Amino acid sequence: MPKVSEVCRHVRSKNAGPFWITLDLWFPDRAAFDRYSSSQAFQPAAIGALYGIDPTQIKCFPVPDLCVLKISYPRVRAQGGVMERDMHGGQQYVRLLDVML
Repeated sequence: MPKVSEVCRHVRSKNAGPFWITLDLWFPDRAAFDRYSSSQAFQPAAIGALYGIDPTQIKCFPVPDLCVLKISYPRVRAQGGVMERDMHGGQQYVRLLDVML
């Protein structure tokens, strides 16, 4: 079973406003996108367990024409709050890299 880091060409995370984070996963081609984008590892229950988020709050947006899967979830703390540890959401993708598909 390959890891996300072995399958995806690029993985990033970013703000989606002050209350949400978006994970972007670029697959190298349509075949890889079709094979892995619907993996159990990318389902709301798995993402919720990985990030400590209620799965009902997680949204998945497959973009087949671009071979991209976008996953959005609410931030635990609002951007810029006192306890904020990743102001731009740019480090949140790291948890995904070793997930097995």
